[in-house]
Amino acid sequence: MWVLFGLIAIIATSINLYMYGKGKDYQLAMAMGLSFTALTIVADYSMVSDWVQVEDWSALLDVVPSMAKVFWLLTIISILLNITPILLEHKNKK
Repeated sequence: MWVLFGLIAIIATSINLYMYGKGKDYQLAMAMGLSFTALTIVADYSMVSDWVQVEDWSALLDVVPSMAKVFWLLTIISILLNITPILLEHKNKK
């Protein structure tokens, strides 16, 4: 499920940047991009919770350390990309 949410977040972020580039209202796409980024993290956390409940320690040891770093990086990138239009508008108004 987290992969699907992640793909939707990437698509929404791309639409956000495209709509900003075309001068159209991008705020809904920005909200969707950030929302699906959050849903991706929550879905992943749910998957990890399932592994803990069934005591699948090998899965936790193999996946979680590297996945945590990747999710931090991708979440920061998503936030920066999604707020780029707001920052650019603010810069252009000055």
